[in-house]
Amino acid sequence: MAKLILLSFLTLSCLVLTSNATTYTVGDTSGWDISTSLDSWTTGKIFKVGDVLVFQYSSSDSVCEVTRANFQTCNTTNVLSRYSGGNTTITLTQPGTRYFIDGNQLYCMGGMKLQVNVAGDAVPSPVAAPEPAAILTPNSKNSNPTSDGGITFGGWGSLVAILVCLMGTAMHLL
Repeated sequence: MAKLILLSFLTLSCLVLTSNATTYTVGDTSGWDISTSLDSWTTGKIFKVGDVLVFQYSSSDSVCEVTRANFQTCNTTNVLSRYSGGNTTITLTQPGTRYFIDGNQLYCMGGMKLQVNVAGDAVPSPVAAPEPAAILTPNSKNSNPTSDGGITFGGWGSLVAILVCLMGTAMHLL
């Protein structure tokens, strides 16, 4: 029984070591605030499946996830999700574009909205030419994303790391 518990613990440790998610605090130190230039905050960032967005805002404010059409018109009445409480964490679970607006329509119209393009984990074909949108320009803002330590899988490299770790654990137990 003790070996089974040890094996489970070591396996879980191996999974944690393969984490490659990044946690982004939206707006950096300014947070989700009307004074933050959210358009420039996204410049130079590549959001991936498994990354985490942390929205920090006043407790009287809110964050809404909306459709593209509601994003463009700042429609706060028909939202996909509404978050409140001053501290919201959202994990990016699939590739595609996500849209966030402030729950106060006037704040949204004033620029408090965020479009996040989430890249998948597919490996690009070596034959395909890069698209112009993939070329990034230097960003003058300092944005230091940090690893969140969560469990996400980063393709074949993570799978190999898990298998090597499991083999090492099994050899140790024998």
